Amino acid sequence: MSEITPTVHLNGTSRESLLYQVQGAVGALDRATHALAEAWPHGRDYYPQGPEALKAAEAQFAEWSTQLRAVHDGLLALATRIWEAGR
Repeated sequence: MSEITPTVHLNGTSRESLLYQVQGAVGALDRATHALAEAWPHGRDYYPQGPEALKAAEAQFAEWSTQLRAVHDGLLALATRIWEAGR
């Protein structure tokens, strides 16, 4: 998917407001990343399912963590493009 950036212009949302919105989303992702880490699988909750269950759960959480990081990084890149577009 190609990157698209809002156009900063007189009749649109201000650069400051766009950046504020993106910062809010980045903050929410930071909180989600922290919450995901807090919920990370622990062996005591999976051992009754067999030796592979914990590995599968950890892999699932690792994938979710990777996805959160990708969105986080994409939003930071968007913020940079918005900042540069308004200059």
